[in-house]
Amino acid sequence: MSGCIRVLFLLSVVSAPVMAATGIAVQIQDATGKVLPDTVVYVESDAIAQQAGRPGTASIEQKGLKFLPLVTVVQTGATINFPNNDKVRHHIYSFSPAHKFDQKLYSGQAASPQVFDKAGTVVLGCNIHDNMIAYIKVVDTPHFAKTDGAGAARIELPAAGKYVVKAWHYNAVGGATAEQTLTVKAGELATAVLKLSLKPAVVGDTPP
Repeated sequence: MSGCIRVLFLLSVVSAPVMAATGIAVQIQDATGKVLPDTVVYVESDAIAQQAGRPGTASIEQKGLKFLPLVTVVQTGATINFPNNDKVRHHIYSFSPAHKFDQKLYSGQAASPQVFDKAGTVVLGCNIHDNMIAYIKVVDTPHFAKTDGAGAARIELPAAGKYVVKAWHYNAVGGATAEQTLTVKAGELATAVLKLSLKPAVVGDTPP
């Protein structure tokens, strides 16, 4: 390839348009407009329902007499590990219909992994330390995220189409889920702003 042709070839590569990712940027707020971190955001559609997906694994550790992270989102069928990184033993459990289980007193990595095979909300507790609590949201879609400190999240999608964006927060009134329907074009980053009404704070309560 001559020098002139090589230059033209490189220019054509550099100037070629790059297809942007198809997806949705989501902002979650409470009823007053305050941003909501730790909100689960997920996207549903008929096309997504037909995807097999790989549920994957997640981990919720016990450290500093807390569950970390406070909120976890996984796809139906996912496995979650519960390592105890405290110097004391814990006895974790859930009475939630979506997944009931009971892990007796243990330390280190002794707890058996749990498979979450039903969509829904799972609340974790510890029989020894009543102040310990965490939330797991199990969703029937591989396209989900959790909002950051600015109440924002971004979800990339496999193709253009009509999607329903849903948002769930552990402190929402009545466990309500906000939702919005969007038509997303190929290469477009659509935007959605959803609001959730939260339960009023109780005097004396401290954030989990």
